[in-house]
Amino acid sequence: MSSPPAQESVWDYPRPPRLEPTSQRVQIWFNQVMIADTCRAQRVLETSHPPTYYLPPDDVQMQYLISSPRQSFCEWKGLATYYSVEVNDQRAENAAWAYPSPTPNFEPIRDYLAFYPSRMELCKVDGETVEAQPGDFYGGWITANIIGPFKGSPGTLGW
Repeated sequence: MSSPPAQESVWDYPRPPRLEPTSQRVQIWFNQVMIADTCRAQRVLETSHPPTYYLPPDDVQMQYLISSPRQSFCEWKGLATYYSVEVNDQRAENAAWAYPSPTPNFEPIRDYLAFYPSRMELCKVDGETVEAQPGDFYGGWITANIIGPFKGSPGTLGW
């Protein structure tokens, strides 16, 4: 039997954020369809935020993603473009994003996709169901080994 992963405090994560590859298995379902499955994700770790997972497009069922006009800007990663996810008759607006031209430090996530777990049916990391980071800004993924408190809940944006 393997030992549980070590606990990580989001307050030990750096600012500016750090990018790291992970071999953890990341899976995402929407409307009872697995839309992503990879062991080649990248994690972005930033002070006060649970990790955000970026998945290579080759491991995402891209036929379920629809380009959105929404964009946002991150001072660390650059300009993000968004995608809605649609499977059969169910749609999640602006549920995923990517950086088509990231800053040099984040070049490894060029065109990789991140998903808001709150907008998906189910997200898992190594078989564990993910809890969505509170709020609708950061898109962090909380697992049992990630400890807070987390930025994102009402009243925490000014921390």
